[in-house]
Amino acid sequence: MAVQSEKTPEIDNVVDDYADETAAKKYNDLQLNVGGRGATQRRLRNYQVTMIGFCGGLGTGLFVGTGSAYADAGPAGLLLAYGIVGIVLWCVMQSIGELATLLPTAGSFPHWATRFIDPAVGFSLAISYGYCYTISIAAEVSASAVLVSYWTTLTPAVVITVGLGLILAINLMSVRFYGETEVIAGSIKMLCFIGLVIVSIVITAGGGPNHEAIGFRYWHNPGAWTDYDGITGPTGHFLGFLSSFVNASFSFIGVETVVITAAEAIDPHRAIPKATRRVTYRIGFFYVLGAFLIGILVNPTNPNLVSGSGNANSSPFVIAIQEAGISALPSIVNACILISAWSAGNSYCWVGSRMILALTTDHQLPQFFGRVNSKGVPYVAVIASWLFGLFAYLSLGSGGPSQAFTWLLNLSTIAGLIAWATLCFCYIRFYAALRAQNVSRDTLPWKAPLQPYAAWVGFIGSTIITLVAGFPVFLKGEWSTSDFLACYIGIPIFIIPILIWKLVHRTKFQRASTIDLWSGRLVEGEIVEDPNPRNTIGKRIVDWLF
Repeated sequence: MAVQSEKTPEIDNVVDDYADETAAKKYNDLQLNVGGRGATQRRLRNYQVTMIGFCGGLGTGLFVGTGSAYADAGPAGLLLAYGIVGIVLWCVMQSIGELATLLPTAGSFPHWATRFIDPAVGFSLAISYGYCYTISIAAEVSASAVLVSYWTTLTPAVVITVGLGLILAINLMSVRFYGETEVIAGSIKMLCFIGLVIVSIVITAGGGPNHEAIGFRYWHNPGAWTDYDGITGPTGHFLGFLSSFVNASFSFIGVETVVITAAEAIDPHRAIPKATRRVTYRIGFFYVLGAFLIGILVNPTNPNLVSGSGNANSSPFVIAIQEAGISALPSIVNACILISAWSAGNSYCWVGSRMILALTTDHQLPQFFGRVNSKGVPYVAVIASWLFGLFAYLSLGSGGPSQAFTWLLNLSTIAGLIAWATLCFCYIRFYAALRAQNVSRDTLPWKAPLQPYAAWVGFIGSTIITLVAGFPVFLKGEWSTSDFLACYIGIPIFIIPILIWKLVHRTKFQRASTIDLWSGRLVEGEIVEDPNPRNTIGKRIVDWLF
């Protein structure tokens, strides 16, 4: 059954209590599957869009993942790595933010690649990026089981089952409900981090129970840089920085998903530029500030940083709290990390389903997967995405995650970076099309700064990170083919579907002079502005925060 038959009978609810009938009729009359249009409804409010972006970037990577990166690079290396990756991320976000504001299409990413580069690239990006997120559902619910083990010996299978059940239930509800869950989770993570900042300053100044002032002790001993894997001197310091650089990149992956909300946002012309500007700054601020605080709190040679426990015990913040003699906070931090893991799994299911939906709008997948219910939820795509979460059960057993599950995760680690590079190249082609067709950027709803230079920095930076991500393989004394494949298998997984699609469908690289710059744009009356704008001082403060 074609998606076109799945009209949205309750479209009048698309903007909640303040929808108007004219906008609803405009939206319902749009032709689906043209210009990337899907059958989803616009129910996400602006503050929800912002918090979805915030949740996608602030999670276990900051609370736990920074530990091993810090052990490899030291205080200066960690701070520099997160700063540089933050610049690359900013460039990526400016590029995709401008595209999403102009073309708020279903799934966004695959359609842009199809439209501005080649349909084969769009098909491959949907597979690569969609797989990256759907298999990560299993990774996050498995991590939840590990986090729960911090308090209890409850069977991991129970935790996994409950987690998967909640994720499916929320994703089958209206997207507005999904947005509210992300707002709550994001607020908790924000409060947790602010609390950690305050506690870190107190501990550093000697305000902890042990009354030991730390200051910048660890910048002097063992030093601002650490030796990577026993390699001394500048070479070891550089390799340590490089390791932390790669780790920081993986921690930042997920921030870009905020632009996928454009197709379901009430006012993408306002919400997406706002989220692009503010989420990027906040994520950079949190990570750079977090990296700085870690460098003055914990000794980079502390063995707990690389213990691999997966819960709060390996968090550099918790290690500092425990060493300061504070007993209650570690459990609170672990609870926040647990919420982060569950929120990530919830978000990954949502993103994966929208990648599947994007394939249907470009006729690269049967239309059955694009069917929606009366609330505009693509329930078939949601279920298809969620099924990948069942791989979490492969992580059970006395030996921990099975080899099969480990390999499944390895396949997805590089896909996010490839997506960054591809999306920046999409903008480069879009910019070339504007020039070739004499279309001024002044006609766009929003112009991102420093373009097209930002897109080039994002493209080159993401490509470099992708290529150096597996550098430890080349440092080992003995060559390991399995380790090499685990690090770089994501690259051929991206290239092979491109070749297959081109061979089968004979697609061609899009020429700048003929690229479609118009279909899929918002029509007049489709967006209904909030009749109660934030005009008071209090409302303006809330508007700035969210």
